[in-house]
Amino acid sequence: MAIKDLEVRQGDVDIVVEVVEKGEIREFQKFGKTGRVCNAKIKDETGEMNLTLWNEQIDQVNAGDKVHVTNGYVNEFQGEKQLT
Repeated sequence: MAIKDLEVRQGDVDIVVEVVEKGEIREFQKFGKTGRVCNAKIKDETGEMNLTLWNEQIDQVNAGDKVHVTNGYVNEFQGEKQLT
């Protein structure tokens, strides 16, 4: 699977990508619990897109890392595809 082949609302995504950069970590509250979220720019040989990292995932991923995303889901935010 490659970034260029991913479609919005596609689930069960299994892909290996490189993390180009990590954005700012943001905290949020939902159902009385605090969580963290961070967007990362990822790439492969076919393109780039954003990857949403949640909570403990944030500390496990750094710029320059190759990561294997399993059971990912593609959605769209502000007209751009992103993987979560």
